[in-house]
Amino acid sequence: MQKFFPTVLALALSLGTAHAADSDAQCSTVKLADPGWSDIATTNAIARLLLESLGYQVKIDSLAVPIIYGGLKDGKVDAFLGNWMPAQQGFHDKFVANGDVHRLARNLEGTEFTLAVPDYVWNAGVKDFADLQNHADQFDKKLYGIGSGAPANLSLKEIIANNDFNLGQWKLIESSEQAMLTQVDRAVKKQQFVTFLGWTPHPMNVKLKMHYLTGGEKWFGSKGEVFTLTRKGYPQACPNAAKLLSNLAFTLDMENTIMAENVDKKLSFDDAAKAWVKAHPQVLQGWLAGVTSKTDGDALAAVKAKL
Repeated sequence: MQKFFPTVLALALSLGTAHAADSDAQCSTVKLADPGWSDIATTNAIARLLLESLGYQVKIDSLAVPIIYGGLKDGKVDAFLGNWMPAQQGFHDKFVANGDVHRLARNLEGTEFTLAVPDYVWNAGVKDFADLQNHADQFDKKLYGIGSGAPANLSLKEIIANNDFNLGQWKLIESSEQAMLTQVDRAVKKQQFVTFLGWTPHPMNVKLKMHYLTGGEKWFGSKGEVFTLTRKGYPQACPNAAKLLSNLAFTLDMENTIMAENVDKKLSFDDAAKAWVKAHPQVLQGWLAGVTSKTDGDALAAVKAKL
């Protein structure tokens, strides 16, 4: 009994302080990162809605992917909901595999991320990476990518540098997601050949008649997954917020719907996410399982009050 009591007391104290830890200054504000991608703007909006409903403040910084990983390592970013795999394999190997950054949970599966072409280009015979060089002049030997430093861009640069698929003389055009898609829209209107980085979930899959090229599986995989990462030690330091983030799992349909509301109805991502959650309250049971408000109150009641 003498040995048992201290053990029980220690356990009780540790459980009693689990949520109290989230009241500390380091947990009161949850620092998220956005690389400028619509899908991450969507999932960040859901995370912000829930966290703010529970009494947290949320700060979202727009950062390039390499800066996000560095921020996670240095503790300047708490969580990143956009670890696309296998596209970010290099960053995983550099930061996650050695323990500098913590992989918290998988939040999405069944993704696609690789070069894509409009339907008329596909119908002309460009269905694989190996078909691109056969139409080099029509493409003006250009591959349209996203923001500089993005892992997918690095993969395309490697392909060019190694002259894989005879693409050694091609040029990667790096720009923002919005600028890339604007260029694609221009090409489609003129029925010009264009190849670009495409991915799902994203409203481009609804707006554009497009196809994903085969052949790039070595760099991009076939079907992918997205993981939530945190800074090292975050689940221990802020267990309640981390529990919520670990519970967040999304679907392709959900993300596509919210992004389409942003594009078609010009709703902010925050408003579109709130509307979707309000229309699908059943998801809250899973997202809030084992979670309380920051002050240890009822999480479900707190979120519903905000809706």
